[in-house]
Amino acid sequence: MRFFSCTADGAAQWTNQRANLRRLIASRWIVLAVMAILTAGAPGLLAIPLPQAPLFAVLGVTTVFNALTDRRLRHASHATSGELLSQLLLDIAALSALMFFSGGATNPLISLLLPPLAIAALTLPVPCVLAAGTIAVAAYSLLLVIYVPLPMPDAARATQLHLVGMWLTFAVSAAMIAWFVVRLTGLIRQRDAELAAAREQALRDERVLAMGTLAAGAAHELGTPLATMSLLAGELAADASLPAAVHEDIALLRRQIAICKEIITGLSRRAGTERLDSPPLQPADRWLDNLRQHWHAIRPQAASRLIVGSDGPAPELVADPRLEQALLNLLNNAANATPQPLEIRLAWGSDDLCIDIRDGGPGFPPAVLQNAGQHGLPAHAGGSGVGLLLTRTAIEQLGGKLNLSNPDEGGALARIELPRVDHDCAHA
Repeated sequence: MRFFSCTADGAAQWTNQRANLRRLIASRWIVLAVMAILTAGAPGLLAIPLPQAPLFAVLGVTTVFNALTDRRLRHASHATSGELLSQLLLDIAALSALMFFSGGATNPLISLLLPPLAIAALTLPVPCVLAAGTIAVAAYSLLLVIYVPLPMPDAARATQLHLVGMWLTFAVSAAMIAWFVVRLTGLIRQRDAELAAAREQALRDERVLAMGTLAAGAAHELGTPLATMSLLAGELAADASLPAAVHEDIALLRRQIAICKEIITGLSRRAGTERLDSPPLQPADRWLDNLRQHWHAIRPQAASRLIVGSDGPAPELVADPRLEQALLNLLNNAANATPQPLEIRLAWGSDDLCIDIRDGGPGFPPAVLQNAGQHGLPAHAGGSGVGLLLTRTAIEQLGGKLNLSNPDEGGALARIELPRVDHDCAHA
């Protein structure tokens, strides 16, 4: 039957039905309290002869159901649309019973049947809304002809009380609907923000994947020119007629060529075996100092100093090639910004590990700070500007964060925050 199809929503529905049910239960407590006060006070204060016994019985049964549902939800992780629909139908049934014993459709509180329909329209699939609407209309129609009339001999007083009841119904309905709409609008905005962030992350990952594919092809093609340069550099080094200064430059060139060949031949191993199988654990200070020395071998003209800002032995970290490449990108960007020595600071706490790279250059451009480096640096004469994008992606894949800032005392600061590694989990 089509009616039961509304219960099989699963993950396709965007609303959190458990949260909606929690809000419904909270609002029901308020309505039950108001109804109990009206039932207890109306005969004495308003001189309305109400059959209090059946009315309190209906309120008592509804209170028990609400308490049981509240207790169940405290230990439940989710709720279905069918459960929310059944709770709304309970509201319609309870309100209909109260109206039956207090004048039927002539009772101005009959309009309280509308808030459950509004909630259903905001939170449930179309079949559920149609079911709730059909039942509510049927209940209203029956209350036009089947009800317990209230004897009101004074017509003027009856009219005045009817107007007061209409005002009360409007106030309660407006408050309930406004509360639900505001909360659901907040959920919609939160969902849209999460979708936008996920979409942007997917676009960045797609761009990084495309660059990785191109880089793999470029690395394969670079093998031939590097081999040619290595051969020519070897022949020049064997030429004894060249001055000593030229031989020093040739030796530096051969070392740089060797580093390039090592990087290219190690791409497969570093990107595959080490990362996917079991990256080694190393003390963070020793790993960072080895990386700094490796960077100085690539850029002998650059200078830096390492500062360990925490006491005690340094925690271990996973020597993941992605983290190493991210640090090298940040160091190269900092060295490109200023000839002054870079400051590399390592610190850690009980839950995280922090690596700061600070330079004395002009600082990050405002556009980079505004988008937090998510789109990389602007293209420049020294490169394409995608190193920062690759760095952020690699750090986020490792569960960390990259924060960029321009300190008040000048320069640029790139901070990497990484979660500390559980030694037992790392070797599991």
